[in-house]
Amino acid sequence: MDTLEIKNLHAEVEGKEILKGLNLTIKQGEVHALMGPNGSGKSTLSYVVMGHPKYKITKGQILFNDKDIQSMKPNERAHLGLFLGFQYPVEVQGVSLFNFLRLSYNSLNNGAPLLKPDPAQRDMRKEMASIMQFQKLLDEKMDLLKMDKSFAKRYLNDGLSGGEKKKCEILQLAVLSPKIAILDETDSGLDVDALKTISEGINNLRGPKLGVLLITHYNRILDYVKPDKVHVMIDGKIVKSGGPELAKELEKTGYENIRAI
Repeated sequence: MDTLEIKNLHAEVEGKEILKGLNLTIKQGEVHALMGPNGSGKSTLSYVVMGHPKYKITKGQILFNDKDIQSMKPNERAHLGLFLGFQYPVEVQGVSLFNFLRLSYNSLNNGAPLLKPDPAQRDMRKEMASIMQFQKLLDEKMDLLKMDKSFAKRYLNDGLSGGEKKKCEILQLAVLSPKIAILDETDSGLDVDALKTISEGINNLRGPKLGVLLITHYNRILDYVKPDKVHVMIDGKIVKSGGPELAKELEKTGYENIRAI
């Protein structure tokens, strides 16, 4: 079972300390919700875990299967099985979603899962997935997420609505099949229908091979994606953890009472 473990993590950006001794462990098969007010450091945590160069770790460890990954580049962390779904996905003109996903897929695993065993080929991981083979995989994932196939031909996030961009993030999650996924405010800016669609997509993907850290301000997405654990983050550290009932409590009382603990 693959495990992401964060120990006493301190991190700063532009000389300002944001994370102040954060501890968190996520295993495959678990869905954790991370809640907290604006400015508590939730997005910073996601960037630090994935190795954003703007953020500097000053103390603590980030371990993946007991291996310290702090010196690894973002692409190397992705190869380990880490994934980040962005709160504000970047628009990339001139690169179709299909080509972006195919190149990403091949970069991570060289297309091996798509190819049939060939006795004459000693190392199948060196074979690239063909366009037709990848198209079949992509179609399967888009069907699973109930996405219009025309999305694959559009430029990456270019001209898409907020809900459509978030759907594309979940499609990336489905195609790349990471071990641990961090979804940074996937529910941000979504209307009720889009929220239900995104939630259904996450639920279709959850299982024993996927661990999820779902970062959110509000309880509403947790009405559809039931977390195993809920954590409250305030001023750079986790101050309280519990089950799904904790999210319900926060919906009624807000974060002020938590701050007082």
